[in-house]
Amino acid sequence: MVLSVSDPGHMPTRGNGDTDWNAFDSNAYVDHNYRALRPDDEQILRVVRDFFRNHFDRHPSGPVPGIDVGSGANLYPALALLPWCSEITLFERAATNVRWLERQTPGYEANWDAFWDVLKEKEPYASVADPRARLRPAARVKQGNLFDLPVGRWGAGTMFFVAESMTTSHDEFREGVRRFAECLTPGAPFAAAFMAGSTGYRVGTELFPACSVTGEQVRDALDPFTESEVEITHIGIPGGYSLREGYEGMVVACGRRDRA
Repeated sequence: MVLSVSDPGHMPTRGNGDTDWNAFDSNAYVDHNYRALRPDDEQILRVVRDFFRNHFDRHPSGPVPGIDVGSGANLYPALALLPWCSEITLFERAATNVRWLERQTPGYEANWDAFWDVLKEKEPYASVADPRARLRPAARVKQGNLFDLPVGRWGAGTMFFVAESMTTSHDEFREGVRRFAECLTPGAPFAAAFMAGSTGYRVGTELFPACSVTGEQVRDALDPFTESEVEITHIGIPGGYSLREGYEGMVVACGRRDRA
């Protein structure tokens, strides 16, 4: 849940629990951010696609249960998990976004085809003849709070624009990252994306909190849960494609949950 419809200006201190997430306008969010494929999302898709391919090439397994934490009104993290997962939990707090996901997962709208087209440039995505038909039985939309995630349940995970985009508190940001990492089983691959330098964002008429993070702060938050180095990719703001003032690009972190 990230990105904005307009410059939010100064964001006062505000925690996750101080925000009315049921005021999140799912349709306005999609219209502004995902109605067409942006160059930065295209780059993120390729980074995450190639990471999961390389991981499962090195660590072959049967289908694993996957989770996308804080799905919001965004399907492309779940699509990135699709070839590897027996089921995908789309875990979301806002009731508006839960309803949006419940409408989309039986047969998503055409705008998401451009996102799948990037994924299917490589196998095994290319072998998925009908991603809508594949997602339909796999998707498990579940409403819940990130801070209540169970420990050690999912074998692959994504979390896009969530931990830094729900609070102005860096303590809550780190706790959100911890809860995401701990919901994964040992050895589980993960991909997480963050807005860099975010100062808050609007969706529709509502202002939502964010805290400014860097790639190093993302790495530091994930490091306690990984033995091998987390791969950090910085995604710049493409020329002419800035969504708003008040952010400095995006950070993608890919790694493996393998430390207690």
